[in-house]
Amino acid sequence: MLKQISIQNYALIDVLEISFSENLNTITGETGAGKSILLGALSLIVGARADTSVLQDKTKKCVVEGTFDVKDYSLKDFYKDNELDYANETVIRREINPEGKSRAFINDTPVTLNILKELGERLIDIHSQHETLTLNSSGFQLSVVDSFASHNDLLQQYKEEYRDYKSAENKLNALTEKETQSKKDLDYFQFQFNELEDANLKPGELPLMEQELETLSNSEEIKTNLSNAYNSLEGSESNLISLLNEIKTSLASLSKFNSTIKEISDRLNSAYIEIKDIASEISSLEESTIHDAKKIEELNEKLDAIYKLQKKHNVNKIEELIEIKNSLSNKLLDITSLDEQISKLKVEIDKQKKSLSAKANKISKGREDAIPKIEKEITKSLSSLGMPNAKFEIRNEKTETFSASGIDNITFLFSANKGSDAKELNKVASGGELSRLMLSIKSLVAKLTHLPSIIFDEIDTGVSGEVANKVGSIMEQMGNAMQVVAITHLPQIASKGASHLYVYKEIKAGKTFTKIKKLNKEERVQEIAKMLSTENPTPAAIKNAKELLNI
Repeated sequence: MLKQISIQNYALIDVLEISFSENLNTITGETGAGKSILLGALSLIVGARADTSVLQDKTKKCVVEGTFDVKDYSLKDFYKDNELDYANETVIRREINPEGKSRAFINDTPVTLNILKELGERLIDIHSQHETLTLNSSGFQLSVVDSFASHNDLLQQYKEEYRDYKSAENKLNALTEKETQSKKDLDYFQFQFNELEDANLKPGELPLMEQELETLSNSEEIKTNLSNAYNSLEGSESNLISLLNEIKTSLASLSKFNSTIKEISDRLNSAYIEIKDIASEISSLEESTIHDAKKIEELNEKLDAIYKLQKKHNVNKIEELIEIKNSLSNKLLDITSLDEQISKLKVEIDKQKKSLSAKANKISKGREDAIPKIEKEITKSLSSLGMPNAKFEIRNEKTETFSASGIDNITFLFSANKGSDAKELNKVASGGELSRLMLSIKSLVAKLTHLPSIIFDEIDTGVSGEVANKVGSIMEQMGNAMQVVAITHLPQIASKGASHLYVYKEIKAGKTFTKIKKLNKEERVQEIAKMLSTENPTPAAIKNAKELLNI
């Protein structure tokens, strides 16, 4: 329930503070005084968007703050889920600075606009005169029936399952499309994979193969030169190793006479051993070097295949080709596994359909049971609002496919005149009839949803006289169960309020400001009398006003 609202620097409002009754609050005032401005400010603290155009003084920030009594509305879980400090008396604040940046707070904790809006929807239903158009909305009409059917938990479960079902369907469509495309690509991927697989690639082998080919291609020259080198070192009669051996023996005999000679002798001995080992390796290498034409051909073929693959795939290393092969292998595995994935998903979707069908049918049954009761209640309410011949019907056409709300297509049908068939609202109802119909529906839904507050912005459009009095009586009855705020231009409705607020304009220093005040008993008589007659009410108007106020 809204206890109080304070407004600073919003449109024509400089500073304003208003307290509200927990029952019916009526707001009146001359046209253009700012009643809609008040509603706009209130909309800010329940999540409406705004910009700097709302600033009265462009150099200062706009602040709208509302105090709500929330203790009886089961909101503790909402506060906990959104990491907010719970308080029975909750303060919601909205600030808009001159740069257009908006900030929102719940009990001084900054929150997003979505969280603010979610809480606002649980606290206040703001019904403007333009909202009457939503009567034609299939979504609104369905929500009315669901409110009466009292199956919110089941409907929520259905909606969650429906989201999962649609997600699974979208996934199935994507997989099926992927399968169709993949089958086109399968032969191409398989050919590329086979090419790489047949190449029998091994990491690091390319430089080794190139070196081996270089050796084999020059084997005759290598063998000849190795043979000559070996002969010079050891293989011929006059060779280097024999000569070194003689020198080594000669120096060894002299080493006992001079330490330097001994050192040279030792070094020569080491060189002799190393050269003899080199000669042995050269001999082995010469013997193992052979001209293998077949091996050369094989290496050329394999290297040629690798070079072509590198050029084809625009890479420079065998390791990159191996990566491409592995990637192709994974693609082929994915393609072959698509059938299995699709089959599993179809089984899952069939299960989801069965569960959805069971819930949808149960929801539909609840709606069917609720419809006659709603028709009876609304028709009764319309009769009390001066439409004794009104006919209100709800048509439900079942759909063959699931929607986010089930399998029902709800349509409101209406006729105001006796003998006329009920038809869709946009074909038969006038503005005044729609206003009364909306009030009847809102009063019915309000009883069911236990919403703390509802605000009507001139819902009395198109009614007058005794009908207006009956509209006021319904609002007054609603005010006994919940807080109602009614912006009205009708004295019959204004007189029903437990609290009467008056909006007016005031000019100061050449600037116009919107002001509001709570009227006392005498001021109410004068205001309602003016609404009944003129700015200077007649004695008859004053008498009539007192009668309306039961004074």
